Amino acid sequence: MPHDPGNGAAADDLERMEANRAMWDERVPIHVAGDFYAVEEFRSRAQRLTVREFEIDELGDVDGRTLLHLQCHFGLDTLSWGRLGARVTGLDFSGPAVAAATALARDTGIDAEFVQADLYDAVSALDGRQFDVVYTGKGAIGWLPDIRRWADVCATLLAPGGTFYLSEFHPAGNVFAWESLELEFSYFDPAPTFDDSSGTYADFDAVTSHNASYQWQHTLGAVITALIDAGLRIEFLHEQAFTLFRRWPFLEERDDRSFVLPAGIPNLPLMFSVRAVKRWNDGPTN
Repeated sequence: MPHDPGNGAAADDLERMEANRAMWDERVPIHVAGDFYAVEEFRSRAQRLTVREFEIDELGDVDGRTLLHLQCHFGLDTLSWGRLGARVTGLDFSGPAVAAATALARDTGIDAEFVQADLYDAVSALDGRQFDVVYTGKGAIGWLPDIRRWADVCATLLAPGGTFYLSEFHPAGNVFAWESLELEFSYFDPAPTFDDSSGTYADFDAVTSHNASYQWQHTLGAVITALIDAGLRIEFLHEQAFTLFRRWPFLEERDDRSFVLPAGIPNLPLMFSVRAVKRWNDGPTN
């Protein structure tokens, strides 16, 4: 993925995010209908969850708590938290994604609200409401140009005493080529990367026309510092040696549908998770 030659100005970032929206809008029906997300299985099995066991263990009991899922795509994880007893709201910038999530909630009988809005407009779109839990991740934050604004939004939406939880792919993985462990990109380069590949991670052979997309690299230090500066107290930062998709063709799939490097290759951090709390008197400090 070559680096985009733009200068990173706010207007350019808005254009890039609109390109991303068109890309995601087109891929929603592909994801809903395909095998990758197994939507029909989720719809028919009342106890099936798409959130992973480690996320459930790390976040803790959500029964009866209000939970906001930011950048929720078409709502499978949001509805999974609903099946675990949370009162859930999902937010995504894609209209087709929100429509699909709303339909899936209706079909499964899970009480859920889905709102279409840009992440940076979430506070106004949700009428200033605050939630017991703010949950996000698994391929979310790399689509955002400004990680500090993201952290401020998350903190503002979190009720005092509430829990923030992020489960995300590790930025260290972004330095490698797509077919090998050859170093190809800088860990610290803030310039957006451009991709115009057709298809989607859920169906590489899918026929698509809106292929231009942009992503931003946010280092682990930048993410954690942004959350601290937004007034959240970090409870833990965990790094994991597994991932949830076949990042490289040589990864080995485990029984729990996670992927690891094969024996003989030294382990790398492939995911990370953060839990934080909003103290009663704290808010953004910047």
